[in-house]
Amino acid sequence: MVIAKFNLTYFLVSQDVWPEGPEVIHSIKFNYVIDMMIGELYVITFVTAIKITLDFLKEHKRVTDLEKAQLETELLFLKTQISPHFFFNTLNNIYSLAVEKSNKTPKIILKLSELMRYLLYETKLKQQTLEKEILCIQNYLDLERVRHDELLEINMSISGSIQDKKIAPILLLSFVENAFKHGASKNIGKVKIDINFTIIEDFLYFTISNPLPAVTKHNKRFDHSSGIGIENVKKRLALGYHKDDYILEFKSSKNNMFIVKLKIKVS
Repeated sequence: MVIAKFNLTYFLVSQDVWPEGPEVIHSIKFNYVIDMMIGELYVITFVTAIKITLDFLKEHKRVTDLEKAQLETELLFLKTQISPHFFFNTLNNIYSLAVEKSNKTPKIILKLSELMRYLLYETKLKQQTLEKEILCIQNYLDLERVRHDELLEINMSISGSIQDKKIAPILLLSFVENAFKHGASKNIGKVKIDINFTIIEDFLYFTISNPLPAVTKHNKRFDHSSGIGIENVKKRLALGYHKDDYILEFKSSKNNMFIVKLKIKVS
Protein backbone atom coordinates (compact mmCIF):
# COMPACT_ATOMS: atom_id res chain seq x y z
CA MET A 1 0.00 0.00 0.00
CA VAL A 2 2.89 2.38 0.77
CA ILE A 3 4.55 1.69 -2.61
CA ALA A 4 1.27 2.07 -4.46
CA LYS A 5 0.49 5.34 -2.69
CA PHE A 6 3.96 6.75 -3.38
CA ASN A 7 3.85 5.98 -7.10
CA LEU A 8 0.27 7.15 -7.63
CA THR A 9 0.98 10.43 -5.83
CA TYR A 10 4.33 10.95 -7.60
CA PHE A 11 3.07 10.32 -11.16
CA LEU A 12 -0.55 11.52 -10.95
CA VAL A 13 -0.67 14.27 -8.33
CA SER A 14 2.66 15.87 -7.43
CA GLN A 15 6.30 14.96 -7.15
CA ASP A 16 6.12 16.27 -3.59
CA VAL A 17 4.72 13.03 -2.24
CA TRP A 18 5.15 13.99 1.42
CA PRO A 19 4.08 17.64 1.78
CA GLU A 20 3.48 17.31 5.52
CA GLY A 21 6.91 15.73 6.04
CA PRO A 22 10.09 17.45 7.26
CA GLU A 23 11.71 17.32 3.81
CA VAL A 24 10.91 16.94 0.13
CA ILE A 25 11.59 13.40 -1.07
CA HIS A 26 11.61 11.87 -4.53
CA SER A 27 12.13 8.27 -3.45
CA ILE A 28 10.81 5.97 -0.76
CA LYS A 29 12.62 6.51 2.52
CA PHE A 30 12.36 4.82 5.91
CA ASN A 31 10.72 7.80 7.69
CA TYR A 32 8.16 8.08 4.89
CA VAL A 33 7.35 4.34 5.12
CA ILE A 34 6.86 4.50 8.90
CA ASP A 35 4.64 7.60 8.67
CA MET A 36 2.49 6.12 5.91
CA MET A 37 2.16 2.76 7.70
CA ILE A 38 1.01 4.48 10.90
CA GLY A 39 -1.58 6.43 8.90
CA GLU A 40 -2.82 3.27 7.18
CA LEU A 41 -2.91 1.53 10.57
CA TYR A 42 -5.39 4.16 11.79
CA VAL A 43 -7.63 3.49 8.80
CA ILE A 44 -7.39 -0.30 9.17
CA THR A 45 -8.10 -0.07 12.90
CA PHE A 46 -11.14 2.16 12.32
CA VAL A 47 -12.57 -0.12 9.61
CA THR A 48 -11.87 -3.22 11.71
CA ALA A 49 -13.64 -1.66 14.68
CA ILE A 50 -16.70 -0.98 12.51
CA LYS A 51 -16.64 -4.56 11.20
CA ILE A 52 -16.32 -6.04 14.69
CA THR A 53 -19.15 -3.82 15.96
CA LEU A 54 -21.45 -4.82 13.09
CA ASP A 55 -20.64 -8.51 13.63
CA PHE A 56 -21.29 -8.14 17.36
CA LEU A 57 -24.67 -6.47 16.78
CA LYS A 58 -25.63 -9.13 14.25
CA GLU A 59 -24.65 -11.96 16.60
CA HIS A 60 -26.37 -10.26 19.53
CA LYS A 61 -29.58 -9.98 17.52
CA ARG A 62 -29.32 -13.64 16.52
CA VAL A 63 -28.84 -14.73 20.14
CA THR A 64 -31.65 -12.46 21.32
CA ASP A 65 -34.03 -13.82 18.68
CA LEU A 66 -33.05 -17.37 19.65
CA GLU A 67 -33.59 -16.69 23.35
CA LYS A 68 -36.94 -15.07 22.58
CA ALA A 69 -38.00 -18.10 20.54
CA GLN A 70 -36.90 -20.41 23.35
CA LEU A 71 -38.83 -18.37 25.92
CA GLU A 72 -41.95 -18.38 23.78
CA THR A 73 -41.63 -22.14 23.29
CA GLU A 74 -41.21 -22.69 27.03
CA LEU A 75 -44.17 -20.43 27.79
CA LEU A 76 -46.31 -22.35 25.31
CA PHE A 77 -45.22 -25.61 26.91
CA LEU A 78 -46.03 -24.35 30.39
CA LYS A 79 -49.44 -23.07 29.28
CA THR A 80 -50.43 -26.48 27.90
CA GLN A 81 -49.81 -28.38 31.13
CA ILE A 82 -53.37 -28.30 32.47
CA SER A 83 -53.85 -31.52 34.41
CA PRO A 84 -55.49 -34.27 32.30
CA HIS A 85 -56.89 -35.75 35.52
CA PHE A 86 -59.36 -32.91 35.75
CA PHE A 87 -60.78 -33.71 32.30
CA PHE A 88 -60.89 -37.44 32.97
CA ASN A 89 -62.66 -36.95 36.29
CA THR A 90 -65.11 -34.50 34.72
CA LEU A 91 -65.89 -36.95 31.93
CA ASN A 92 -66.49 -39.66 34.53
CA ASN A 93 -68.92 -37.35 36.32
CA ILE A 94 -70.69 -36.59 33.06
CA TYR A 95 -70.96 -40.34 32.39
CA SER A 96 -72.50 -40.87 35.84
CA LEU A 97 -74.98 -38.06 35.23
CA ALA A 98 -75.84 -39.50 31.82
CA VAL A 99 -76.51 -42.93 33.35
CA GLU A 100 -78.77 -41.30 35.91
CA LYS A 101 -80.37 -39.25 33.11
CA SER A 102 -79.75 -36.10 35.10
CA ASN A 103 -80.96 -32.76 33.79
CA LYS A 104 -77.52 -31.36 34.64
CA THR A 105 -75.81 -33.37 31.89
CA PRO A 106 -76.29 -30.90 28.96
CA LYS A 107 -75.20 -27.95 31.09
CA ILE A 108 -72.05 -29.74 32.31
CA ILE A 109 -71.13 -30.79 28.78
CA LEU A 110 -71.54 -27.17 27.64
CA LYS A 111 -69.33 -25.92 30.49
CA LEU A 112 -66.63 -28.46 29.64
CA SER A 113 -66.86 -27.55 25.96
CA GLU A 114 -66.47 -23.84 26.72
CA LEU A 115 -63.49 -24.50 28.97
CA MET A 116 -61.75 -26.72 26.42
CA ARG A 117 -62.43 -24.25 23.61
CA TYR A 118 -60.84 -21.48 25.66
CA LEU A 119 -57.79 -23.57 26.57
CA LEU A 120 -57.25 -24.77 23.00
CA TYR A 121 -57.96 -21.66 20.93
CA GLU A 122 -57.86 -18.53 23.09
CA THR A 123 -54.62 -18.99 25.05
CA LYS A 124 -52.19 -18.60 22.14
CA LEU A 125 -51.71 -14.88 22.72
CA LYS A 126 -49.23 -13.63 25.30
CA GLN A 127 -52.04 -11.87 27.13
CA GLN A 128 -55.78 -12.38 27.39
CA THR A 129 -58.52 -10.14 28.75
CA LEU A 130 -59.15 -10.48 32.47
CA GLU A 131 -62.87 -10.91 31.72
CA LYS A 132 -62.26 -14.06 29.70
CA GLU A 133 -59.84 -15.38 32.32
CA ILE A 134 -62.46 -14.98 35.05
CA LEU A 135 -65.11 -16.58 32.84
CA CYS A 136 -62.78 -19.51 32.29
CA ILE A 137 -62.30 -19.85 36.04
CA GLN A 138 -66.06 -19.71 36.59
CA ASN A 139 -66.56 -22.56 34.12
CA TYR A 140 -63.86 -24.53 35.92
CA LEU A 141 -65.53 -23.89 39.29
CA ASP A 142 -68.92 -25.00 37.93
CA LEU A 143 -67.39 -28.29 36.83
CA GLU A 144 -65.68 -28.78 40.19
CA ARG A 145 -68.99 -28.14 41.97
CA VAL A 146 -70.48 -31.06 40.05
CA ARG A 147 -67.52 -33.29 40.95
CA HIS A 148 -67.63 -32.54 44.68
CA ASP A 149 -71.36 -31.83 45.00
CA GLU A 150 -72.48 -30.55 48.44
CA LEU A 151 -69.05 -31.22 49.99
CA LEU A 152 -67.64 -28.11 48.31
CA GLU A 153 -68.23 -24.49 49.26
CA ILE A 154 -66.81 -21.86 46.89
CA ASN A 155 -66.89 -18.15 47.62
CA MET A 156 -65.71 -15.91 44.79
CA SER A 157 -65.80 -12.11 44.86
CA ILE A 158 -64.78 -9.44 42.34
CA SER A 159 -64.26 -5.77 43.15
CA GLY A 160 -63.06 -3.01 40.89
CA SER A 161 -63.30 -2.65 37.13
CA ILE A 162 -62.07 -5.56 34.99
CA GLN A 163 -62.68 -3.70 31.74
CA ASP A 164 -59.68 -3.33 29.42
CA LYS A 165 -57.44 -5.34 31.76
CA LYS A 166 -55.14 -8.06 30.43
CA ILE A 167 -53.20 -10.92 31.99
CA ALA A 168 -51.21 -13.96 30.90
CA PRO A 169 -53.71 -16.70 29.90
CA ILE A 170 -54.59 -19.47 32.41
CA LEU A 171 -52.13 -18.06 34.93
CA LEU A 172 -54.78 -17.64 37.63
CA LEU A 173 -56.41 -20.91 36.67
CA SER A 174 -53.18 -22.60 37.74
CA PHE A 175 -53.70 -21.43 41.33
CA VAL A 176 -57.36 -22.47 41.25
CA GLU A 177 -56.56 -25.95 39.98
CA ASN A 178 -53.79 -26.28 42.56
CA ALA A 179 -56.24 -25.35 45.33
CA PHE A 180 -58.60 -28.14 44.28
CA LYS A 181 -55.83 -30.64 43.68
CA HIS A 182 -54.30 -30.21 47.14
CA GLY A 183 -57.24 -28.81 49.08
CA ALA A 184 -60.51 -30.39 47.99
CA SER A 185 -59.09 -33.70 46.76
CA LYS A 186 -56.96 -34.40 49.84
CA ASN A 187 -59.48 -33.65 52.58
CA ILE A 188 -62.44 -35.57 53.89
CA GLY A 189 -65.66 -33.72 54.53
CA LYS A 190 -66.80 -30.28 53.47
CA VAL A 191 -64.15 -28.07 51.91
CA LYS A 192 -64.24 -24.28 51.65
CA ILE A 193 -62.32 -22.38 48.99
CA ASP A 194 -62.29 -18.57 48.91
CA ILE A 195 -61.28 -16.62 45.79
CA ASN A 196 -61.01 -12.86 45.60
CA PHE A 197 -60.25 -10.51 42.69
CA THR A 198 -59.55 -6.88 43.58
CA ILE A 199 -58.56 -4.45 40.83
CA ILE A 200 -56.95 -1.19 41.93
CA GLU A 201 -55.72 1.04 39.10
CA ASP A 202 -53.31 -1.04 36.97
CA PHE A 203 -52.91 -3.94 39.39
CA LEU A 204 -54.89 -7.05 40.23
CA TYR A 205 -54.78 -8.32 43.81
CA PHE A 206 -55.67 -12.00 43.59
CA THR A 207 -56.14 -14.15 46.70
CA ILE A 208 -57.15 -17.80 46.96
CA SER A 209 -57.28 -19.93 50.10
CA ASN A 210 -57.87 -23.65 50.57
CA PRO A 211 -57.53 -26.07 53.48
CA LEU A 212 -54.20 -27.79 53.88
CA PRO A 213 -54.14 -31.54 53.20
CA ALA A 214 -55.16 -33.57 56.18
CA VAL A 215 -51.87 -35.50 56.32
CA THR A 216 -49.26 -34.00 53.97
CA LYS A 217 -47.58 -30.79 55.07
CA HIS A 218 -47.83 -27.90 52.65
CA ASN A 219 -44.08 -27.48 52.23
CA LYS A 220 -43.73 -31.06 51.01
CA ARG A 221 -46.89 -30.76 49.03
CA PHE A 222 -45.45 -28.21 46.62
CA ASP A 223 -42.05 -29.86 46.36
CA HIS A 224 -43.65 -33.03 45.10
CA SER A 225 -46.43 -31.54 43.02
CA SER A 226 -46.37 -32.46 39.38
CA GLY A 227 -47.94 -31.09 36.22
CA ILE A 228 -49.07 -27.53 36.55
CA GLY A 229 -48.02 -26.41 40.02
CA ILE A 230 -46.40 -23.63 41.89
CA GLU A 231 -43.03 -24.02 40.14
CA ASN A 232 -44.80 -23.83 36.78
CA VAL A 233 -46.47 -20.56 37.78
CA LYS A 234 -43.20 -19.10 39.05
CA LYS A 235 -41.53 -19.87 35.71
CA ARG A 236 -44.37 -18.30 33.74
CA LEU A 237 -44.25 -15.15 35.85
CA ALA A 238 -40.47 -14.91 35.50
CA LEU A 239 -40.61 -15.44 31.74
CA GLY A 240 -43.62 -13.28 30.98
CA TYR A 241 -43.36 -10.37 33.42
CA HIS A 242 -40.81 -7.89 34.66
CA LYS A 243 -39.81 -8.51 38.28
CA ASP A 244 -41.37 -5.18 39.33
CA ASP A 245 -44.75 -6.10 37.77
CA TYR A 246 -45.75 -8.82 40.22
CA ILE A 247 -45.43 -10.05 43.81
CA LEU A 248 -46.26 -13.67 44.65
CA GLU A 249 -46.65 -14.79 48.26
CA PHE A 250 -47.61 -18.04 50.01
CA LYS A 251 -48.55 -18.50 53.64
CA SER A 252 -50.49 -20.80 55.94
CA SER A 253 -52.94 -19.44 58.50
CA LYS A 254 -53.62 -20.58 62.04
CA ASN A 255 -56.89 -22.22 60.99
CA ASN A 256 -55.03 -24.68 58.75
CA MET A 257 -55.61 -22.77 55.51
CA PHE A 258 -53.10 -22.28 52.73
CA ILE A 259 -53.25 -18.82 51.15
CA VAL A 260 -51.83 -17.60 47.84
CA LYS A 261 -51.57 -13.87 47.19
CA LEU A 262 -50.63 -12.42 43.83
CA LYS A 263 -50.27 -8.76 42.98
CA ILE A 264 -49.83 -8.43 39.22
CA LYS A 265 -49.93 -5.67 36.63
CA VAL A 266 -52.92 -5.99 34.33
CA SER A 267 -52.78 -2.74 32.32
